[in-house]
Amino acid sequence: MKILSINAGSSSLKFTLFEMPEEKVIVSGTFEKIGLLSSIYTIKYNGEKKKKECVINTHKDAVNILMSELINMKIIKSYNEIEGVGHRVVQGADKYSESVLISKEVCEDIIKYTPLAPLHNPANLIGIESFQDVLHNVKQVAVFDTAFHQTMEESEYLYPLPLEWKEKYSVRKYGFHGTSHRYISEFLKKYIGKDAKIISCHIGNGASICAIENGKSKDTSMGFTPLAGLMMGTRCGDVDVSVIPYLCEKLQISVTELINKFNKESGLLAITGVSSDLRDVESEYMNGNARCILGLDMYSKKIVNYISMYNTLLDGAEYIIFTAGVGENSPIVRELVCDKLKVLGVQIDKDLNEEMFGKFGEISTSNSKIKVFVVPTDEELMIARDTFNLVKE
Repeated sequence: MKILSINAGSSSLKFTLFEMPEEKVIVSGTFEKIGLLSSIYTIKYNGEKKKKECVINTHKDAVNILMSELINMKIIKSYNEIEGVGHRVVQGADKYSESVLISKEVCEDIIKYTPLAPLHNPANLIGIESFQDVLHNVKQVAVFDTAFHQTMEESEYLYPLPLEWKEKYSVRKYGFHGTSHRYISEFLKKYIGKDAKIISCHIGNGASICAIENGKSKDTSMGFTPLAGLMMGTRCGDVDVSVIPYLCEKLQISVTELINKFNKESGLLAITGVSSDLRDVESEYMNGNARCILGLDMYSKKIVNYISMYNTLLDGAEYIIFTAGVGENSPIVRELVCDKLKVLGVQIDKDLNEEMFGKFGEISTSNSKIKVFVVPTDEELMIARDTFNLVKE
């Protein structure tokens, strides 16, 4: 069965076509700058990459081009070969604790929860509607970032605010990257043969940490929005909320404008003055750039703070997992973090750590009290699995 995994952004669309249940990647790619002057798409198939610039005015145009390319490249003979399409949806609030077949009600809920994820949910819905327009009779599935974290207890997801605000306005911690953290949990269970107490560190341009026990999320660093928690590429993470009215007055800008700066002009970019791309920051760090040294020190300490807190929550973690772009590919960040965790008995093999780029493996020593692994995440595969399981019924 051929299943498409889709992640639609405001001006982008990422896709992977799987053969299920074999979980074989057939083809993948990205459409970028949709609706802009210099649209481009990339398709990876059989070890080769096809890249083309063209006019892509809408997401529906991107879907039409994608389906035409799949036929022209003889990947499929007809649209009927696609039997399910799974979509990443960022915010499902506290209604959705698992993936679901998309219905009119689900689409209405995605719109309803847009105020909780104004940058993401509208784009996710555009992706859904675009595929519905082209693949009329194909079942579609919504896979929510927030679903995995619905197992958190009230003491973890509630804010110390008037309780009626949660009931009336849905103000609570939701957490994100749930599909990635769930993948890590399932992967490790399969690898070691049982559930474990895991601290999953999804460290990319956006980043979050999750405490997992018995395959369930106990707590996570992101909150009401993906802005909370760790210092990230361009996001500030946790800050004192009192700086908001203060800065709005000083800068003479609105709250919306300030939150935009918190999201897009803060984090590593703001502290280093170099880039939000960790590769650029690390290059300057190695050259002795003082701001980059400061930036990575702050960056790693924020990660350590959450790991330490979740180690206590789990009554002693058994595994620390590094995943996502930075977690999988940055020996420097992993070493900075783990060196600060020696008080917890964490020890890593620096040679193994240096060798670990984008592949699975253990980097801790035999004496480490907490095992440390690098595990490449695969959110697209999780979307395909959920879609296959719902579509085949």
